[in-house]
Amino acid sequence: MDPHDPVSDYSLLPRLQQILTSISKEIESGDIHQSENSVSELVNFLDSVLDSTMTDPSNEDIKNNASEILSELYKFLCSPSPDQAVIDRLSFELPKAVTKFAGVSTTCLETVNSIIDHFIAICSPRDMLSILCEALDSLIKTIKASVYFVPILSGLSKVLLSTQRRHFEQVKVVVPVVVKVLKTVSSESDDEDTELQDLFDRAIGIADSIRGLCDKLEGTTNEKLCALLGLYILQITALVSVSMECEVSRCVPLVSRLSHFFPYCHLSFFGLITGYNVDTVTSMVVEEYEDEDDFMSCLSYAEQGASLSVIWGHIANEVAQAAEEDMTAVKGELKSNRTKRWEAIGMLKHILSSGSLPWEMKKHAIDFLLHITDGNLSQKYDGDHTDCSSYMPSLFAALQAVIMVIMYTPCSALRKNAFDVFKRVLAEIPYSEKCDFLKAMITKTESSSMVAILLDLVRQEFFTEIQQKTSLRKEEVPQTENKTCSHTLFWPAVVLELVDLVLRPPKGGPPPLPENGDAVLSALNLYRFALLTESKENTNSEVLSKSNLQKAHTEWLLPLRTIVTAIAVENKNEYDQFAIDTVCSLNPVELVLYRCIELVEEKLQHST
Repeated sequence: MDPHDPVSDYSLLPRLQQILTSISKEIESGDIHQSENSVSELVNFLDSVLDSTMTDPSNEDIKNNASEILSELYKFLCSPSPDQAVIDRLSFELPKAVTKFAGVSTTCLETVNSIIDHFIAICSPRDMLSILCEALDSLIKTIKASVYFVPILSGLSKVLLSTQRRHFEQVKVVVPVVVKVLKTVSSESDDEDTELQDLFDRAIGIADSIRGLCDKLEGTTNEKLCALLGLYILQITALVSVSMECEVSRCVPLVSRLSHFFPYCHLSFFGLITGYNVDTVTSMVVEEYEDEDDFMSCLSYAEQGASLSVIWGHIANEVAQAAEEDMTAVKGELKSNRTKRWEAIGMLKHILSSGSLPWEMKKHAIDFLLHITDGNLSQKYDGDHTDCSSYMPSLFAALQAVIMVIMYTPCSALRKNAFDVFKRVLAEIPYSEKCDFLKAMITKTESSSMVAILLDLVRQEFFTEIQQKTSLRKEEVPQTENKTCSHTLFWPAVVLELVDLVLRPPKGGPPPLPENGDAVLSALNLYRFALLTESKENTNSEVLSKSNLQKAHTEWLLPLRTIVTAIAVENKNEYDQFAIDTVCSLNPVELVLYRCIELVEEKLQHST
C-alpha cells in the first residue's frame, strides 16, 4: 500500500497517534487556534477511514482497520496522559464522529459505545447532554439507519441519571430531539425489525431514566416531570404502532413495556380514551414561553398514542395488565356515560382518520366502538336537554373519519361494522345538532354513493318519527305528557332542506349527471317518501305547503327532467358501453322523477 495514503494499512495508527499527540500538546500549551485545527484534522481523518469502509463494505481488512482505529482512540482516552481539558475538548466532536462507525461491524459498535460511555463517566453531565443532543440533531439530517443512533440514545439514558439540577428543563431539551430521531428513522429507514426494536428499546431506556429522575424529586417538579414522561410514552406508543404497522407480535411486547409507565404517570385507560389525561399532562408541561408551540409540535402524536394505548389494551390482555387496567370496566363506564362516550368517540378519530395506520388497527377501533355503543342508547336521552354543543365538533370529525373508513376500506366486514357505528353514534346526537351534522356531511362528501346512504338514514329517521307519532295517537297520550312529541314534526323540514342541497347544489344549477346519479336518486326517493307519508298522515306540514310544492316543481323537478331528457336523447342512438351504462344508470332516476312530478302536480291542483 501507498504509505502516503491516509487510510492505508501502513499509515493509519501512526497518523492517528500523531494527531492525538498534537492535540494534547496544543491544548496543554494554550494554543487554542492550532488545537482547533488539529481537532478538525482528527475528525476529517476519522471520516476518511469511514469512507473507505463504505466504498468497499465487503472488505474485512478495511473493517478491521476501522476497528483498530477506534480501539486506539479509546485506549488514548482511557490513558492517564491526556488531561481533563483535552478530554473535554474531544468530547465536543468525537461522539458524533465515532457513532458513524456503529454500522461498520459489531466490534466497532461495541467500541463506539465504550467511547461514549467514557465521556459520560468523566465529563460534565450537563455538557454531555447538550453534546449528545446536538450529535443526534446533526446526524438525523444525513443518516436514517437506526443503528447509528443507538449508541447516542444509550448514552443519553445514562447521562440523564447523572444530572444534578434543573431536571425538568434538561429532559425538556432531550425529549424533542429523541422524538424527532424516532419519527424520522422509523418512517424513512429501511431497517429490519430487529434494528427498529433496538431503537425503541433505547427510547424506552430513556423513559426509564426519566422515571429515575422523578424518583429523586418531590412536589410540583416531580408532577411536571411525570407529566412530561407521560407525553413522551404516548408519543413513542404512536410511533411504535405506525412504524411496525400494528403487527401484534411485534408491537405488543413494546407497548406492554410502555403501558407499564401509566400507573406511575397517573394515566388511566379511561382518562386516556376520553382525552382528559392528555389535556391534564399537556397543561402541566406547557408554560407561557414563546417556544411552547414548537415544543408541543414534537409531541403531536400524543392524542393518537393515547387512543392507541387503549385499543392495544382492547386487543391484547397483556397490555391491559401492564397498565393495571380492567378493560371490561373501562368499556362499561363509557357505555353508561354519554358525554364520556362522546369524548372517547372523538379521541378515536386520531386512529380512524390516520393515513399511517393499517386497516387492521382501524378495525379494532371500530370494534371497540361497537362495544361501547348499542342501538338503544339514544332512547335514554330523548328528553335530555343538556348543552351538548361543546362535544359536537369532535363528534363531527369522528363521524367524518368513520365515513372515510366506510368509503375506502377493502374489507366488507369492516365496512358493515363502521356503518353500524355511524348509525349508533348519529342516533345519540340531539335532533337540532343531527340536522346540522347531516347537512355538513352531505355538503363535504364528494361521493355520490355516500350522500345516498346519508339521505337514506334521514328517511329512516323520518319513518321512525312517523311511527312514534302514530303510536302516540293510538294511545291518545296528550302531547304535553310525552317529551318526544316536541320533535314530532322535526324531520319534514329537514327533508326539504337536504333534498334541496342535492337537487339544487350550492354551486348552482341542477346536479351533474350521471356522476351524481346515486345521490339524486336517493334525494328523489326521500322526497317521494315525504310526499306520500305526509299525504297519508294529513299533518299539514311544510312538505305539502303550496310554496314548497311550487319550489320543488320549478326549481328541482323540471330542471332535472330537462337534463335527464337531454342525456337520454343524446345517448339514444349510441351503442358504446359508456352510453349504455349512462342510460341504464339514469333509468331509475327517470322513473322516480316522473312519479315525483305527478305527485307534486296532483297536490298543486288541490291546493288553495
